[in-house]
Amino acid sequence: MESLILTAFTLGLLGGVHCAAMCGGIVGAVSLGARRSGISLQLSYNAGRVLSYAAAGVLAGAFGSVSLFGDGLLQVQMLLFVVANAIVVLLGLHIAGWGSLVLRLESAGALAWRAIGPLGKHFLPADTPAKAVRLGMVWGWIPCGLVYSALALALVSGSLLHGAAVMLAFGLGTLPNLLAAGLAAQRMRTALRLRWVRTLAGVVIVVLGVLGLARIPGIFDAVRSGILCLA
Repeated sequence: MESLILTAFTLGLLGGVHCAAMCGGIVGAVSLGARRSGISLQLSYNAGRVLSYAAAGVLAGAFGSVSLFGDGLLQVQMLLFVVANAIVVLLGLHIAGWGSLVLRLESAGALAWRAIGPLGKHFLPADTPAKAVRLGMVWGWIPCGLVYSALALALVSGSLLHGAAVMLAFGLGTLPNLLAAGLAAQRMRTALRLRWVRTLAGVVIVVLGVLGLARIPGIFDAVRSGILCLA
């Protein structure tokens, strides 16, 4: 469990390069469009966003724990771990600029976003902490391959509370980059679009995914015996 939390936090921290570059305009608008101090609004917005991540983690953890019941428990558990870490690898490749397969995950949340997204307009301008929290809770559900990669880890956490903990760790990992992007606005987003920064972050995330695959108990025996095919 500790390794999942650490991986989720690191995923959020390094994947935040992608977050700040792609979504920095949203968090920048929260502070730039308000009359009061940007830091209180940024903290409020991000608190709402992380709360939504934790709620999603509860759902993922619950679904994952139910899916582990029944026959073939070991094979199902192993498959879920393989899928989760494979998605992490795909995310790292995307951030590094070497593929876009992970973006197909975003289409899975597009339908729900059509219903949830319009709610955000009711909290604009986000000129009070209360409105910023609610706006963050809405934007926490925006279709995002990075978030779905973390949810894949929550899925294999084994319980509701563990799923929430994984997503909470992920959300906290994203805070430094998104807070900086919101407060520094355009300058920060420009720096995070630098090719070498994204490549380095992507490579480290790929390594995290590969290490996660290597840590799965019995993975090599399963591949050798034909129980699991990675080709």
